[in-house]
Amino acid sequence: MKKFKRIKLFAFLPVVLLVASANIDAQEKQGKKDSDPSANAKLWDSGSVSERNLLLGPGGEEMKPDVSKVTFIKEETQGHNKKYRIKDAAGHEWVAKFGREAQPETVAVRILHGLGYKTEINYLVPSLTIPGKGTFENVRLEGRPANVKRLDEWKWRENPFVGTNELQGLKIMMVFFTNWDLLDLQNKVLQVNNNGEIEHDYIISDLGATFGKLGNNNLPFFFRIGRQTNNPETWSEAGFVSGVKNGKIDFDFKGKGRDLMNDITVAQGRWLADLLLQLTDQQIEDAFRAANYSPQDVTTLRDGFKARVEVLDKATRQSAGTN
Repeated sequence: MKKFKRIKLFAFLPVVLLVASANIDAQEKQGKKDSDPSANAKLWDSGSVSERNLLLGPGGEEMKPDVSKVTFIKEETQGHNKKYRIKDAAGHEWVAKFGREAQPETVAVRILHGLGYKTEINYLVPSLTIPGKGTFENVRLEGRPANVKRLDEWKWRENPFVGTNELQGLKIMMVFFTNWDLLDLQNKVLQVNNNGEIEHDYIISDLGATFGKLGNNNLPFFFRIGRQTNNPETWSEAGFVSGVKNGKIDFDFKGKGRDLMNDITVAQGRWLADLLLQLTDQQIEDAFRAANYSPQDVTTLRDGFKARVEVLDKATRQSAGTN
């Protein structure tokens, strides 16, 4: 009887091994699919622009950092700016960024979020004490949620969205923000796990070199001369759209990445203008208030923002023949 059971067990062993092997293969295939950045790739979402909260940004009230107790984790070594990884009282992890780029990056993320673009989650903390490191003013905290895995960079010229309104609109926003740091290494794919559903968000991970002005020329190396970051008055007076020629928009953009702006059509500019026009004055002001700008700077930046929207609106309406 025992011999019979042993034979019966061995008879089923190949079936068990086959099923286990199939399960492993399926898991490996699913893992490869999940890590493929082109699978379920997202750059932009439709939705009501005017209803998005630009004071709290993409993290909303739920992710707002609680800095009543801060734990230092480590120093982040990537990038040119000093950054620390910390944990707040709620247990959320953040990357703290200091200096001139903290305020403009906070704003740029909120504006892009308002338009529907995928972004990081960030907030600006007016004052932050990190044990063992000191107390800092105007600190940008960028979230590191547990359900988000940071993959490799994506390239401006090679990605799933080439030629779309969404990507062309994002390029325009880089001119709009006077972002002079248009490098592929500033872009990142975020693998987001939404209760088992995997989504790959294409975001710009560094938007700090904004709200100032571009360089003075297009010469190699020398295009750096004159660049500024986080200067409200300078930004409000900086150039944006130079004109329209042969159905393409000519931008006042100097420096590295200038050629990225050569293929943007009037129709694509019109698509973005229609989105920008949906932002309310309150939303625009909230985005700058969230970055702890002074009331005077908020007014300057709001007026400069609206002036740029008007320039894009006018150029694309006239050239497209819309009323």
